[in-house]
Amino acid sequence: MTRSIQRRESATGTGTTVRTSSPVLVGRSAELRTLVSVASRPGAVVFVEGEAGVGKTRLVTELLERPEMAAQRVLLGHCQPLREPFPYGVVLDALRGLDARHIALSALSPVAGALHPYLPELACVLPERPEPLGDSRAERHRLFRAVRELLDALGPALLVIEDLHWADDGSRQLLRFLMSKPPARLSQLVTYRREDIPGGIALGTAYRPAPGGVSATVDLQPLDADDVRTLTSAILGIHLVSAGFAARLHERTAGIPFVVEETLRALRNPEGAVRASGSAARRLLDNVEVPALLREAMLERLAGLSVPARRVTQAASVLSVPAPAELITTVSGLTPERGRAALAQALHANVLLERADCSYGFRHALAQQAVYRTLPGPDRERLHLRAAEALSLRDPLPLVQLAEHCRKGGARKDWMRYAESAADTAAVAGDAGTATACLRSLLDSPDMAPSDVDRLAGKLSGVAFNGLAQYEVTAALERLLTDPRLSAAVRGEVRLSLGLLLIRQAGGLAAGRFEIAQAIDELQHRPELRAKAMSVLAQPYIGSTPVAEHLRWLDEVDRVVDQTGSGPTSTSLLANSVASRLLLGDPAAWRSAERLPARVATAEEQRFLARAHCNVADSCSWIGYHRSANDYIRSGIRLAADCGAPFVVSTARATQAHVDWLTGSWDGLGERAQRLIDEYHDLLPVTGELSLVLGSLAVAAGEWDRAAGHLEHTGIDDPENAITPVVIAAHAEMIRLQLAKGNLPDASDQADRGLRLLRRKGVWVWAGPLAPCAVEALFRSGRVSEARALVEELESGITGHDAPVADAALLLCQGLLMAEDGRPDRAAELMGEAAEAYGELPAPYLAALATERRMRLLVERGLDDGTEATLARLAATFDTLGAARDAARCRHLLRAGGAGQPSRRGRRGYGDELSPRERDVARLVADGRTNREIADALFLSRRTVEQHVAGILRKLKLSSRTELRTH
Repeated sequence: MTRSIQRRESATGTGTTVRTSSPVLVGRSAELRTLVSVASRPGAVVFVEGEAGVGKTRLVTELLERPEMAAQRVLLGHCQPLREPFPYGVVLDALRGLDARHIALSALSPVAGALHPYLPELACVLPERPEPLGDSRAERHRLFRAVRELLDALGPALLVIEDLHWADDGSRQLLRFLMSKPPARLSQLVTYRREDIPGGIALGTAYRPAPGGVSATVDLQPLDADDVRTLTSAILGIHLVSAGFAARLHERTAGIPFVVEETLRALRNPEGAVRASGSAARRLLDNVEVPALLREAMLERLAGLSVPARRVTQAASVLSVPAPAELITTVSGLTPERGRAALAQALHANVLLERADCSYGFRHALAQQAVYRTLPGPDRERLHLRAAEALSLRDPLPLVQLAEHCRKGGARKDWMRYAESAADTAAVAGDAGTATACLRSLLDSPDMAPSDVDRLAGKLSGVAFNGLAQYEVTAALERLLTDPRLSAAVRGEVRLSLGLLLIRQAGGLAAGRFEIAQAIDELQHRPELRAKAMSVLAQPYIGSTPVAEHLRWLDEVDRVVDQTGSGPTSTSLLANSVASRLLLGDPAAWRSAERLPARVATAEEQRFLARAHCNVADSCSWIGYHRSANDYIRSGIRLAADCGAPFVVSTARATQAHVDWLTGSWDGLGERAQRLIDEYHDLLPVTGELSLVLGSLAVAAGEWDRAAGHLEHTGIDDPENAITPVVIAAHAEMIRLQLAKGNLPDASDQADRGLRLLRRKGVWVWAGPLAPCAVEALFRSGRVSEARALVEELESGITGHDAPVADAALLLCQGLLMAEDGRPDRAAELMGEAAEAYGELPAPYLAALATERRMRLLVERGLDDGTEATLARLAATFDTLGAARDAARCRHLLRAGGAGQPSRRGRRGYGDELSPRERDVARLVADGRTNREIADALFLSRRTVEQHVAGILRKLKLSSRTELRTH
């Protein structure tokens, strides 16, 4: 029998065999296609090269499991780091597993008898052993011919030799012989690490394929961050892996699949860890123990180095980041000449690597940590102090590195000085993440003096809410509030910062408002900060608090602005108050916006101005000034990026996604919104709005389950801890979803829930998305009087307010009311006006929906050429947007009215490409929908859906719906 295929990968130079548990081959589809294409051809030769752990064995294993390879008998040999006790060992080892029954004896000449001493297992089928030739070179040549004859007698076969870099010279010579004139039906594949082969030449000399032969080299590179994310999801069986975690894991492992897998195995709580991002992901991964196999491999490599080479390697591990040769040599304590020679040896042994910028470091962070942890404590401290001394001579000073080396070297006073300076420098540069990390490390010190705690706590409070870090900074502020060293004078500032962070977090909005309200009482001696706290409570989008309370705070803030005049404080307060007034539909808000400065003098005021522009953009998106929203988003992001305000950028990117939804820019929007959710998953104002966008897209596409899943993450079930306009719009989408499914009770319930929140809040200008859906649900549920009352409430609530989208919604509601009253002409007129109003915003999808409602009234009178043409254009508009269900509904209306017959020119032929309708069906099949559900979603018969599914499978060359879901 042939040798069984083992799933294994040599780790990092030790030859240790490790299970490969990753359930999918990630990021290697192109390489696998090449292997299948070449290795399945008789006489082919394939070289697979890549560093340790990059996945050579996993790729080969996947190749051997492909059906295209089923006809070939597989011979598998593994080289080992300890040389075989006899030459040609790995090739002969592969042949020992042969079943004699598979050998065509008639194909063997007397030459094959030379294999008797090497393959006694096959003595029963080999020809008689020939007489010795008395010449070692001739004996070797006869042996090589014998091996080739035996392989030729097997029929179709694939010889796989793994880890060729450990092969003996004889095996390389034999493989060169076989490859130069391969048996007709034998394919050959070898794997190796180029860096572990002298000269990087796999066979010892340059390989030249046989005339007419086929050969290929597959160079396996490490995975990129996206592939690391996919691999993490597959290994752990966890769908949601944050982009931040994947990026940090990629940075830490260099994208080497084996190192990724070993790191994930070492995580104590992988499910919680992979959802972290930013500094949380960094902390979790930095605290992971170096996997035992990697640690042992690195120890073996260190043992093979000279003492000077070990010293430069240890110095590089203490520096932890790639560094120039001069710095590594200085920290190691060697002379420049000895340091250069030692560094060259470490590079030759692949313990250290040279970077493109001529710096030197480790292949990945785990290798660095493995070396670092071999150092005894006193040696580590001594090397850290040397590093600090060397770095202190640089200009500019690398403050963060200096602080870390001083801390680890035991130089406490220097650590405090450098860490605080690093925080100050980072804060000025807008790097809130670095500033908060430095300050938190200082404040965690138990023997810090009270005066130092106050000073550092004030600085942390000033920068904490500028960055994206949430939970770790929140925890630090909460600890500070219970710290007896913190004075009452600073407590209110810390509490305000805590409240500002909490209102960004899922489930923390109510708690944040409570902390901010308490901080107002503690900030009597800090009027500017007290006004800032009031401006936050004035923002009307928070929770279900009635608008009257927000207006009370807004009036207080306006008084402070009037008293303050121009300057940073005024800009900071206007950033909240102008946007709040706009969001409430206050016509005077535009005049207040003119008070925002055109230019600012400091980075701090620029952050305030950036926030003002982005807040105004968000307000414009909700009340219907979509063009203005785009203008303010562009200016806001530019201002924020220039001064380092990542949280402001995050909110602006979410607003941009919302505006793109409203204005019909849907191409790639779903993927972009999902990436943003992954990136900012800790930020409630961002994730709620993006989940609304994703849910709305799914409703338009007829993807009910996916839509409901996204809408659940808007805060729809916990409005007290959510963004109110987002929740109201989410209720509207849920009503549309339930109405489309014909579920009137649930549609009516969603209308009731949305209206209760709207009435409690008292901001009717936010009713634009909800009111038309709620009116329709109430009418269809037989609650006619309630629907009429709602239209009257809406008209009264928006009178005197500036909210174009609510005005358009009122026209549509009035049209629905006229249709219910049996006045189709007036209803059609109002719906047409609504469509025009939506178009002016612009809101093309809402305009198309209003037009469709109007056309339904006209179709009841019978189709004419104009009506038919309008419906056809509507269907095309919905198709262009990506609203598959709405397009299908229009076509169904055409068919129901007797139109929709094929044109004389016939339909376009799509050949092997999917037609638009087939793409819609394929998407729903991939989403797990049944034929019946697809028929309901696209207004088709089940028979038509069956035909589409069959056509899709045929065109894509798939055999089942299951394959289509994973295609």
